Amino acid sequence: MKAYHLTLVRPADSAARRATQVLSSESDVSSVEEFLEFFSVTVAERTQVGQRQAVEENDNFAYAYRSSPNLCAVVITDREYPSRVALGLAAKMIDEYTKVHDDRFINSATGKAGFAVLKEFIGKYQDPKQADNIMKVQQELDETKVVLHKTIESLLERGEKLDALVDRSNQLSSQSKMFYKTAKKTNSCCIVM
Repeated sequence: MKAYHLTLVRPADSAARRATQVLSSESDVSSVEEFLEFFSVTVAERTQVGQRQAVEENDNFAYAYRSSPNLCAVVITDREYPSRVALGLAAKMIDEYTKVHDDRFINSATGKAGFAVLKEFIGKYQDPKQADNIMKVQQELDETKVVLHKTIESLLERGEKLDALVDRSNQLSSQSKMFYKTAKKTNSCCIVM
């Protein structure tokens, strides 16, 4: 599971005669960054306002969330990356970006600006189980389940051992009673002085 590329895009607006603009991006794979950015822009332009979508390209997915006509977040991941986590990351990217930049800045942006939070997110979200609370709880539940299974197995083994000990104890008790009876018979003919 891997997140490759995060992009914040201001999609084109024909009414305002404005071209699509990449506002900020961060990539974990620098060799194909240009392609990933192009792919992000294409997906962002085709995402409707208020829509969340996943687009598959070869073995990669682009998850997009367009919160307003002016802002769309795109997360490119591999096939195994959980879609819920990727779309949550896209929403979080938009939230963090709009905390720092207002609509006027977004509408007037003419170039790509660095946004340090994206670098933090691309590092943090490489392991979705650590970044997502639900996945973290699920992982803990799975680990607890494994421990419980082992504990139950050991209890069953102990129970089997206890049963064997009880059987052995009953055998010894029966044998000691027989020994006592035999000894009593044998000693009854002799007189002890």
